[in-house]
Amino acid sequence: MRFLLVPLLVIATSASIRAQHDDHRHHPAPSAYAADTARAIKALAPDEVAGLLEGRGMGLARAAELNGYPGPLHVLELADDLGLTEAQREAVEAIRAAMLEEARALGAQVVEIERHLDALFAEGRATDEAIDRMTAHLGQVQGRLRAAHLRAHVVTREALTAEQVARYGRLRGYTAD
Repeated sequence: MRFLLVPLLVIATSASIRAQHDDHRHHPAPSAYAADTARAIKALAPDEVAGLLEGRGMGLARAAELNGYPGPLHVLELADDLGLTEAQREAVEAIRAAMLEEARALGAQVVEIERHLDALFAEGRATDEAIDRMTAHLGQVQGRLRAAHLRAHVVTREALTAEQVARYGRLRGYTAD
C-alpha cells in the first residue's frame, strides 16, 4: 500500500502544478502598458509631453554635459559659484533663450508627429508605408531637437573660461576636487 501512495502523491502534485501553470498561461499578468491606454498620445507620458513643449533637456545633451560641456541652465544656476561676469551671464542667458525657442518648436513637432502616429493606429490606418514615412520624419525632428540641446552646451562652454568649466565639473560632482 505504501508503494502505491507515493506514485499517487506524485501524480496528484504534478496535476495540481500543471493546472496552476495552465491557469497562469490563460490569465497572464496585465501589461505594464495597461495604464497608458487612457493617454491622449499613447507613446508619451504627460510629463514627456510637457518636457517637449517646454524645451526641457530630458537627458538629450547628456553626452555634452558628462564630457565637460556645461549646460546653460546649470551654469546660470551656479553663476555666483562660477564667478560669471555680467557679460558671461548675459551671453549664457541669450544662449539658453535661443535654445529654448528652438527646442520648444521642435518639441511641439515631436508631440504632433506622435499624435498623428497614435491616430494612425487608433483609426486602423497603419501601413508599412505610413509607418516608415512618419517614423523617418519623427527621427529627423528628434535628431534636430537633440542637436539644439547639444549645440547649446558647446556655445556655453565657449562663453566660459577653462577654470570655470573645471569648477562647473566639480560643483556638479563630475570631477573630484
